[in-house]
Amino acid sequence: MFAARFERFGPPGVLSVGDLPEPHAGPGQVRIRVHAAGVSPVDLAIRAGKSRSPIPLLHIPGVDAAGVVDEAEIDGVAIGDEVFGAVDLARLGGATAEFAVLAFWAAKPPSMPWEQAGAAASGIETATRALDLLDVRPGSTLLIDGASGGVGSLAVGLALARGARVHGTAAPGNQEFVAGLGATPVPYGPGLRERVPGPVDAALDVAGKGSLPELVALTGAPSSVVTLADFSGPEHGVRLSVGALGGEPDGRHGLAVAARLFTEGSFRVPVQEVFEDAAAAHAAAEHGPRRGKLVVLSPGSGPRRTTPTTRSR
Repeated sequence: MFAARFERFGPPGVLSVGDLPEPHAGPGQVRIRVHAAGVSPVDLAIRAGKSRSPIPLLHIPGVDAAGVVDEAEIDGVAIGDEVFGAVDLARLGGATAEFAVLAFWAAKPPSMPWEQAGAAASGIETATRALDLLDVRPGSTLLIDGASGGVGSLAVGLALARGARVHGTAAPGNQEFVAGLGATPVPYGPGLRERVPGPVDAALDVAGKGSLPELVALTGAPSSVVTLADFSGPEHGVRLSVGALGGEPDGRHGLAVAARLFTEGSFRVPVQEVFEDAAAAHAAAEHGPRRGKLVVLSPGSGPRRTTPTTRSR
């Protein structure tokens, strides 16, 4: 199969497309012929050699993918089913290829574009887990610090679908984007207490830029704050949520919920740009504003465009 891969750590240019052996589904897994795969911050960290976990080389990046099932080692899934999901998160790779083995997944709604489906799973899992930890429910007010990126933008949509009010911080150039998601935009940076309108019940730190003391002050208690990105969180009494890799219960049930919400028209996966080249996607992810997810079409499979969007080469 064709796959994006790298044999040494470094800048985006270490990525290239080559022919590799096909993976196969094990017990409890499915294999898909990939249509689209997402680009996540963890992919960039691994490629740059900054992962906290040892990563063997040669490595295929990508944890999120969507496609058509062609092998299934579990009941309830049929060959030909369209699904979206994520690889085994302990492996942290394998999705940016013609074939990928998924460890968890949900049925793709027929109306969901492949680009949105391919970028969705791990971000939905992460956001759902955090919202559950914060007990976000109808009528509550949530502040998301870093609302314009891949996980932050998904958390906005999922929180709104729960009936919460959402404030989202973003850089000046992303304020309109955050407003378009349905959140109240708040300028990013120190001094949040003076800029956030009204009381806040809970706060989610996606940015990891040192805002935890302010978020605790805004909510009134460390227990009302969860961080996904600041490893100093426990020093402030704030829960650090890193999912199954940290021994936590996960939010995988959220995939089916998100699929239902998409079908109902109350949730979408914001996609900033679609690429045919993984190295170009990684380079774009490292520079410029992030407004939702970046997506790579499956190497060697040809374009499968379902909605107008930008494509880079």
